[in-house]
Amino acid sequence: MYRRIIKDLTDWKLRNKRKPLILLGARQVGKTYIVKEFGQESFSNFIYVNCHQNTAATELFRDMDTKRIRREIERLYDKKIVDGKTLLFFDEIQEVANGVASLKYFCEDEPNLHVIVAGSLLGITLRENESYPVGKVETLRMYPMDFMEFLIARGRKGLVEVLKNLEWDTMRLANSELTEYLREYYFTGGMPEAVQEYISSEDIYKVRKIQKDIIDAYYRDISKHTKVLVTRIHQVWESIPAQLAKENKKFIYGAIAKGARASQFELALQWLLDAGLIYKVNLVKKPTMPLKFYADASAFKVFFLDCGLLACMSQANPNEMLLGENAFVEFKGAFTENFVVEQIKSLDKIPVYYYAKENSKLEIDFIIQSDRVIPMEVKAEENTKSKSLSTFVRIDNADNKMKGLRVSMKPYIDQDWMENIPLYSLWGYLNKICNKNT
Repeated sequence: MYRRIIKDLTDWKLRNKRKPLILLGARQVGKTYIVKEFGQESFSNFIYVNCHQNTAATELFRDMDTKRIRREIERLYDKKIVDGKTLLFFDEIQEVANGVASLKYFCEDEPNLHVIVAGSLLGITLRENESYPVGKVETLRMYPMDFMEFLIARGRKGLVEVLKNLEWDTMRLANSELTEYLREYYFTGGMPEAVQEYISSEDIYKVRKIQKDIIDAYYRDISKHTKVLVTRIHQVWESIPAQLAKENKKFIYGAIAKGARASQFELALQWLLDAGLIYKVNLVKKPTMPLKFYADASAFKVFFLDCGLLACMSQANPNEMLLGENAFVEFKGAFTENFVVEQIKSLDKIPVYYYAKENSKLEIDFIIQSDRVIPMEVKAEENTKSKSLSTFVRIDNADNKMKGLRVSMKPYIDQDWMENIPLYSLWGYLNKICNKNT
């Protein structure tokens, strides 16, 4: 399946001054698959070393002699390593001691060799008793498939071009079809295995089984990487669907367990964040660039990395999600806000926050930063009254000449002070903002 990160990998390959590459991301987002595809298609020679339960891989890193490591890999895999023509890929690198640390020496001693490593995000970044090769590696972050990649997997490249080019009139004509694909994406999410199963069999119960297996794998990862926090991490993780089902989606520690306090669960929440399993969107107190200057770390919303996993965790009925409007309105728009955050995060370039006015009910779902501050209101259906957004833009920030963005199930309309775009066009709209600023 096509993944946009291929372009970033190709750019890395062609750079003259290139360092070993660490591909970061949560488990099951497709890191191994995409590097194998890249290696086999872009290099004349590809060597794949899986470090999981591999005694030979453990022995490879007994010291930092990269010349020896090269020789031993050539013998083990019966392939000649040629600078510029061979891609050396160490998968599950966190499973072997000194694997990550060795990248410093590959950078210094083997600058012409293409080396990529991948593994669980947490395992790579938090290896105990091992120094991270700061300044000696490059990193890329990989996310679940975004909606555009899902459409490509569904064989709808033409619709992708319509969305990327923001062809609003054509979108109106294709509205029913695009809405149907959006329902499917809410259900499958962007985990490649779940998407592939849905495309090949359209068996919703097989898809849900895959999603459950992925969640179970995350639970095993939690138990593997931390013994002290296991119970609390589980409690935080399992509370998120209920947190998102609230009208006010601000994360409340008291919703985890009766009497729960921040001091008890902060580390558990941070663990999930470091593992890439959740996204955290902080409150911003002032809608002024740079937004990070005005972020409030004590108030935030939490979202799953994948709307399909949210659906599975919520035990949402697959048939109801794929029929009618239930997917959009269920849980007070929880799936829709999660979808919006996923698309923003997948671009990896747009800071995102939310805003709540003190001593007031006024709240803006999201505030993003590009070449300007954009207040964003998210509507899960066609009922699109935007009182808070209108007040925020036209009264509270009238002097700042802001223009709001409403994302809903309605077609495109420009109302001078605000643009409304259909939900399925969000990635294309944000991508255009990113490209305009580069």
